[in-house]
Amino acid sequence: MKRIFIVIFALTCAQNISAQLIENLNIGLETNAIWYNDDKKTGDFYDDVNDDGDDHIRANSYLKLDYTFLENFMATVQFESYEPLALLNYSPNFNETNIATYSLNYKTEKLDVTAGHFYEQFGSGLILRTWEDRQLGLNNALLGGNATYMPTDYLSVTGLYAKQRVGFDTSEGEIFGFNSEVELTEILNLDTATLSFGASYVGRKDDIPETITDPDFNELTNAFSGRLDFTQNNFYSSVEYINKSEDAIVQFGNINPDFIKGGSAFLLNTGYSKKGLGVDLTLRRLENMNFYSDRAKAGNVYNENVVNYIPALTKQHDYLLTNIYVYQAQPGVSFLSPSLLKAGEIGGQLDVFYKVKKGSAIGGKTGMKIAANASYWANLDGDFDYAGFDYDTDLFGFGEKYYSDFNLEVRKKWNSKWSSIFYYVNQYYNKKFIEDSNGEVKTNIGVVESTYKFAKGKSVRVEAQHLWAKEDKKNWVGGTVELNLNSNFSFYVNDIYNYGNDDDDKQIHYYNVGGSFTKGATRLGLSYGRQRGGLLCVGGVCRVVSESTGLTLNLTTTF
Repeated sequence: MKRIFIVIFALTCAQNISAQLIENLNIGLETNAIWYNDDKKTGDFYDDVNDDGDDHIRANSYLKLDYTFLENFMATVQFESYEPLALLNYSPNFNETNIATYSLNYKTEKLDVTAGHFYEQFGSGLILRTWEDRQLGLNNALLGGNATYMPTDYLSVTGLYAKQRVGFDTSEGEIFGFNSEVELTEILNLDTATLSFGASYVGRKDDIPETITDPDFNELTNAFSGRLDFTQNNFYSSVEYINKSEDAIVQFGNINPDFIKGGSAFLLNTGYSKKGLGVDLTLRRLENMNFYSDRAKAGNVYNENVVNYIPALTKQHDYLLTNIYVYQAQPGVSFLSPSLLKAGEIGGQLDVFYKVKKGSAIGGKTGMKIAANASYWANLDGDFDYAGFDYDTDLFGFGEKYYSDFNLEVRKKWNSKWSSIFYYVNQYYNKKFIEDSNGEVKTNIGVVESTYKFAKGKSVRVEAQHLWAKEDKKNWVGGTVELNLNSNFSFYVNDIYNYGNDDDDKQIHYYNVGGSFTKGATRLGLSYGRQRGGLLCVGGVCRVVSESTGLTLNLTTTF
């Protein structure tokens, strides 16, 4: 199939080598390269996954070509290169240079058909979502066929069959999917409200290893989803429920044929919004909702073979110190020891936004923006049988606390040139249940940020941070200075310092100095500094990164 698409793409291009070809061709290029060096503080560079660390220069490069022809057709090819090796902490399945994804798409008002690689999402993604995030080293595209048909304005149906991308290869497991979306507003003749209904099915067929005789679970695991969305005036709400059929629990990459459980998910989002005020509440319960195209790959650190999308529903912070103790969603079952038994998570978050009017006693001449967020997550409560590989959870029972986060943000514009942000965060982080290590951490974090705008597009931004903690690595301090000369040139320097660490050798300055040049659709960035080890998160999904020091080059352009 790969060769067929390459031939189709090449022949199509050959027939239209003209000005029209250039007009219909979009090219995107991205390169991220790092020269890693040895550092007395962060340690000598070493990569125990790919080699012994001799290759200090690493690069991830992506070239994507989109070509539109015959009005309704689009051909896409993405080449990827990981030479001499991929960046640190990326999957070893990303290696050398090859064609990564390719597809041919046909689209009209009523029909959308793709053959090859494609990305898809059903509902909120709890049952199925595939996407690409190069910063996370994540690309779980599906390779096969996907078709969506819209016979009317209020009905659409989607069907798909595929295998999932893993590096430059595909998973062993097969994915089947069906989705339907029905807009009920027109059918029910609703005047002041909108109402829609969705239903989905995803099946994962994965061969059972021959070493497992007389299994009590099937090759095919089925997941069903139903959801309802409603809005009226300033009010909105949505609810979704998912049921996953019984399957074997996987621990440390090993399938346990004696531990068979089904899964479920419940998601509720509701809120109210009008000018100057917004309130949003999200509640979620997950039980055994790990879903991988290859069941034995469940829980791998590279987020490979992931079929569904389960982000952490907490505030996505913008500052360095607020992202040290970040929460990862806990959807799976874990029986590591009698004192560490997990079956999922339950909790939620509340967002409140309020704009203080200009001229008021608090808002002053320019007004003020206030945003508050609170989140709480815990293990599912219930009866756990460690020796018998079994559990029975309570429907709305809260067990061991995983994580909590309360934060308050105040944005104040003093005049046309000067503005400030005041930010406070209180966190609780249970290392035992989130990282499978000992300890609990309670933090208080304060941030003050100010931006001053000069004439002709110049500006300077200054940021000061502090984290107070009595546990783990204890106190941190940090700061940033950013200078924007114009719309093209920007420079920055930042540093976070773990001065409170009990180990003097680990009282490290994690500094970074860099700048960027932007012109049109092209951006070139260059920086040098240290990477703090821990979790790197984007949109609530995380990957582990090692401590390192090096020179980083980033280049992105489209034309």
